[in-house]
Amino acid sequence: MTPFQLLAIVMTLAALFGYINYRLLKLPMTIGVMALALIASLMLLALERLGISVADSAAVVIEAVNFDDTLLHAMLGPLLFAGALFVNLDDLLEQKGTVLLFATVGVLLSILLVGAMLFGVSAWLGISIPWVYCLLFGAMVSPTDPIAVLGILRKLGVSRSLETKFTGESLFNDGVGVVAFIVLLEMTGGEAPDPGHMAWLFVLEIGGGVLLGLVLGYLVYALLRRVDQYQVEILLSLALITGGYALSELLHLSAPIFAVIAGLLIGNVGRRHAMSDHTREHLDTFWELVDEILNALLFVLIGVELLVLVFPDGALLLGAAAIPMVMLARFVGLGFLVGVLRSRRRFSPHVVKILTWGGLRGGISVALALTLPPGPWRDYLITATYIVVAFSIIVQGLTIGPMIRRAGLGEPVDEPAHP
Repeated sequence: MTPFQLLAIVMTLAALFGYINYRLLKLPMTIGVMALALIASLMLLALERLGISVADSAAVVIEAVNFDDTLLHAMLGPLLFAGALFVNLDDLLEQKGTVLLFATVGVLLSILLVGAMLFGVSAWLGISIPWVYCLLFGAMVSPTDPIAVLGILRKLGVSRSLETKFTGESLFNDGVGVVAFIVLLEMTGGEAPDPGHMAWLFVLEIGGGVLLGLVLGYLVYALLRRVDQYQVEILLSLALITGGYALSELLHLSAPIFAVIAGLLIGNVGRRHAMSDHTREHLDTFWELVDEILNALLFVLIGVELLVLVFPDGALLLGAAAIPMVMLARFVGLGFLVGVLRSRRRFSPHVVKILTWGGLRGGISVALALTLPPGPWRDYLITATYIVVAFSIIVQGLTIGPMIRRAGLGEPVDEPAHP
């Protein structure tokens, strides 16, 4: 099957599920299409049990998609760029300390806590997953992807600061999580951990991604100032994210961090000083559409990925146990960081609960899990990751709105305590 035929199938499913969701379910787009994809997958598996061989044929198509490569190398860059494009840089800088801590220390704390809990629970279940693989699982499920919940937050009228915390953390912690995953993956080969090497890899990948994003972003900004034709300017933005993302991967820098920095630069400095109102309108419409389409495709792929999962004995129970592990690790980590920051900032008393429950896991967690090398623990970790992601998107995504309303957080108090 050719790549075009695969794209045609996934696009058709996304359109069909989107239409059914709009007409019947009326859920947020991403949640609705994933829920329908899951239902369709379960129906195919049920038919397989009845002797109607359909799921196997569908699984062949899904395996041909190569989910991890499709997301990490084709979809993640434009998604992060589009997300960063609409973030107000002034708001982000005002929250820079909080966002930085959440996206770095918060992710690392979550990796350690999830790893420790999984190590203990897997031993109790008789699976006994090695420590480094438990940490790998922590690295896969710690980055948040609250794309689906941001629309709900805006509709509820939450403050800019809370929205910025969600958005800023989710944009930057993908890069941190991927780098942590790469470091831990090296350790599974039997190499002794070298703290100096690990620290240097973090600095090189993340710092290099920031620097490349600034350099290429400024270069495109300079070009944008010399042209006033929205078709050309949109093409320049496309060239920036596709060419720059590919170059980041070639140079072994953090491509997700590059995408975020480039998007912030073009979305703020570029939109203010290098574009006419006419161009801004077309650029915004274009990238909003790209964001919606890619997210619809992504969540359809997550839903139908169920058809190719392998469930070894105890994997479903381990996955169910992983849900409260991930929730608890995020709650404890964020609670600790908010407690540290309270001396300098005021926070709503419910902000940790909202950030914990609203921190959805998404496609990057599944994609990282699918890159795991063959081994006895691979299917356990993939199954657990998938269950955590499915619960996160469906259950947390549908209940975060009512939780915010019950907490009365229409305008939470989390502004700086001191000027």
